[in-house]
Amino acid sequence: MAAERLNDSPAQAGVDDQLRFETLMTELSAKFVSVTSASIDHEIVEAQKDIVRALGLDRSTLVQLRDDERFVATHSWQLPGLQPFPGFAVKDLPWMASAILRGDVVCFSRIDDLPEEAVSERQVARKFGPRSNLTFPLKVGGRVIGAMAFGTVRHQREWPDVVVNRLRVFVEIIGSALARTRAEDEIQRALEEVKRLRDQLQRENMYLQQEIKTVRGCRGLVGESYALRRVLEQVEQVAHTNSSVLLVGETGTGKELIANALHELSPRRDRPMVRLNCAAIPATLIESELFGREKGAYTGALSRQAGRFEVAHRSTLFLDEVGELPLEVQVKLLRALQEKQVERLGSSKSISFDVRIIAATNRDLDKEVRERRFRDDLYYRLNVFPIRMPALRERPEDIPLLVQSFVHEFAKSFCKPIESVDQGSLRALQLYPWPGNIRELRNTVERAMILANGSRLFISPPSDSSNNSAPSLLLSDAERGHLCNVLAMTGWRVRGKDGAAELLGVKPTTLDSMLVRHGIAHGGEQPKSLNPLSDRPLGSGSNSLASISNG
Repeated sequence: MAAERLNDSPAQAGVDDQLRFETLMTELSAKFVSVTSASIDHEIVEAQKDIVRALGLDRSTLVQLRDDERFVATHSWQLPGLQPFPGFAVKDLPWMASAILRGDVVCFSRIDDLPEEAVSERQVARKFGPRSNLTFPLKVGGRVIGAMAFGTVRHQREWPDVVVNRLRVFVEIIGSALARTRAEDEIQRALEEVKRLRDQLQRENMYLQQEIKTVRGCRGLVGESYALRRVLEQVEQVAHTNSSVLLVGETGTGKELIANALHELSPRRDRPMVRLNCAAIPATLIESELFGREKGAYTGALSRQAGRFEVAHRSTLFLDEVGELPLEVQVKLLRALQEKQVERLGSSKSISFDVRIIAATNRDLDKEVRERRFRDDLYYRLNVFPIRMPALRERPEDIPLLVQSFVHEFAKSFCKPIESVDQGSLRALQLYPWPGNIRELRNTVERAMILANGSRLFISPPSDSSNNSAPSLLLSDAERGHLCNVLAMTGWRVRGKDGAAELLGVKPTTLDSMLVRHGIAHGGEQPKSLNPLSDRPLGSGSNSLASISNG
């Protein structure tokens, strides 16, 4: 009986080993059914370790195919003291690579078992191992994406069919898990991309809505001055025509905003206005931007590009800073406006267009023409209906309303509850010459809002040291400035003792006429435009929109 037990012991041990192996494979297979993309890499390596130890192997390697040229090792576990298998190029082990890509299992117990055509494989095995190897193709959706290998480096071993079949099933489960987690990752990336695009669209939608609010007709303009009303009257007169309009004014006076108003009030408003800042484009590229180009028209022209005239067909083309155009481009622009046709660079084919031109400049084009820096014929073509944008110092009565608009804007974005603006600050702002015009005023209000600590806002005008612009030498500007100074001294009181008329030594009716002539509004003892900020809390007035301009 004892002899029978001794004879049965090896067989029993083999059965026990087989049972433990089957149990291990069942547990691993169950684990990979629900493995997540975050943990699959760790679980694969852990499974390799468990299988290597259970079968008495030396290492296991999972390689993945990259660009159909190389199998890169992505998961590996080996006994201490052994180097991981580094992966291989398809051209370096052609027999092995071909077998894997065909979906065949590569199995050998001894290196000499390899076929004669596996010359490179024999050399690599003898130099780096393995001595025995079992490699399964790794498939995802029927396509081979890599392989999973189990092997010995320090000894040879046989590969029983039961082991081969069980490992084959396990590797298939690994392939399914990789396919599932890859799909989950792709879905997650797609969802993140959808979220990114949704957020981008929301930002763009908010921007467009804000832009629409800012530029829709004349509603984006803030002010009650005679100078601004005169501009709006001109806009309404010319907007419905196809005539060219030339907007002239200092930087920051709102030329682009007026261009938007002209377009939105025109019959072309259903199509977007096309803009081109002539000062922002290098002289070497301005021609292609205006007229377009063909592929290969010049070095670096890698694709065909439509010009702004083509894009603006049946719409409006706004040429900002038109005074910056080089003379050679002015000639071609004039020809295009005369013939209503353009030719792309690199092409002799003429393209007709129907475009309404609005141009803007902060230069004195009359002077530019006299000094031959701007062509007179182009100037006359653009200057069909000129509109002069008043500088902010010419409309100080609009400053309180502009300040109110900016305060509303920044109070919301900065989450600061401003209830009123200091009246003395408003008077100081009205006396400042504002060389940067509305843009400078906006920046000043923003700076004050950043520094504000309470519900009442104090705003200091920029220091005079920052004003490098030359003062106006016009008598009308000097007279206007003096009138504003005196009105500020009297609290905008015209009549009565110590009123502005008495200090100036003129009759009140004469002063009224002077104020009208200079576009200085007043109502009673102080301008109406001061009331929204000094006599009542912010937010109780109309929701005026900010008159911001890029022009």
